[in-house]
Amino acid sequence: MLKYLLFDLDNTLYSCRHGLEDNVRQRMRTFTAAFLGTTPDEVWKQRMVYSRQYGTTLEWLMYEKGFTDIEAYLAAVHPEDEADALPPDPELGNLLAGIPIPKAVLTNSPREHADRILNRLGIADQFTHIFDVRQTAFKGKPNPEVFNYALRTLGIAAADALFIDDLPNYVQGFTALGGRGLLLDETGVHGDYPFPKIRALREICKYLPDAG
Repeated sequence: MLKYLLFDLDNTLYSCRHGLEDNVRQRMRTFTAAFLGTTPDEVWKQRMVYSRQYGTTLEWLMYEKGFTDIEAYLAAVHPEDEADALPPDPELGNLLAGIPIPKAVLTNSPREHADRILNRLGIADQFTHIFDVRQTAFKGKPNPEVFNYALRTLGIAAADALFIDDLPNYVQGFTALGGRGLLLDETGVHGDYPFPKIRALREICKYLPDAG
């Protein structure tokens, strides 16, 4: 029986077309380039070498570059006004409210970022838990520890949850633990992805069995 829906946050609960996550990435590159004394483009090249090993840029900086000023990084990457351009989404709120299965958010971002986004969208009350990167010592998806922490907290097995994310390796990280995964491929860039995927969150209902 499906007991929980686990949602990624960025580019999943809001459209990638808003560009919010693109702005986050640009601030990551700018901050990291200043720290390493190089260019943002070079930062991204180095980061991608470790993309499978580290789920977040911060995790990579900590373990490969000796970075320690975590709160300065988070403040620079996630300013207080970061969600101001994101429109409220009452349609999404109605969709989530109409699904009679408990829901949680599992994000590689810090809690303050998640709170801003969810409050801006008007859907903060739809989730029982928000799992953020601080709770797992800044380790990020698809690290199994991240998924297992959420599952332990919720008191469920991986097989009892459906995880929705916009990145294939994150979804596959969860399914490797025995969970169910669904890729949100809004713009069709993952045409060769061989497992279940959707183009819009409203399609999720096709993958929801009777929760009773």
